[in-house]
Amino acid sequence: MQIEISANSRKLHGTGANRRLRSQGRLPGVIYGGNGDAQSIELDHKDLYYKLKMEAFHASILSISIDGKKEQVLLRDVQMHPFKQQVLHIDFQRVRQDQKIHVKVPLHFINADIAPGVKLSGGMISHVATEIEISCLPKDLPEFITVDLSGMTAGSTLHLSDLILSENVEIPALLKGDNLPVATLIAKRGEAGESSEE
Repeated sequence: MQIEISANSRKLHGTGANRRLRSQGRLPGVIYGGNGDAQSIELDHKDLYYKLKMEAFHASILSISIDGKKEQVLLRDVQMHPFKQQVLHIDFQRVRQDQKIHVKVPLHFINADIAPGVKLSGGMISHVATEIEISCLPKDLPEFITVDLSGMTAGSTLHLSDLILSENVEIPALLKGDNLPVATLIAKRGEAGESSEE
């Protein structure tokens, strides 16, 4: 299910205009890229604030309706107030179906409890990364990538090359030769000493 956003064109610009907009419960933003010019928009702050809490909102193709005209976009940047629960500005990028996009998607770790290094050795899994950058066409964009930890033993590490990706999805870091760690299983401290004392 695609997430939909409603917006309106924004005519007034500048700090004063944006402050007035926020006082009315509206949020200034911009949409750029694709085949169109950059366009200033305004959105409902409350609606966007709650959508930003959705994981999928950050790693999905979104449908934005600007004055009734729909476009496909990606969330690119969010500026938050330093201490208030307030979004100050939001950026979206248009996507073209025939053009690859680079997006950070979250990692969902599963089966940690049945990993031999946890179940048998009492080790602990450390998530080195919680998201990774991928490259693909918009139609192939996954909401998340599942990381199966069931085979991990004490002292082992899962790398980017161990991730199972759907077809047509690439990890740019791997193409550059950077096979970065994703998760490690840390052995229980003093395990060897404890077993020898017994």
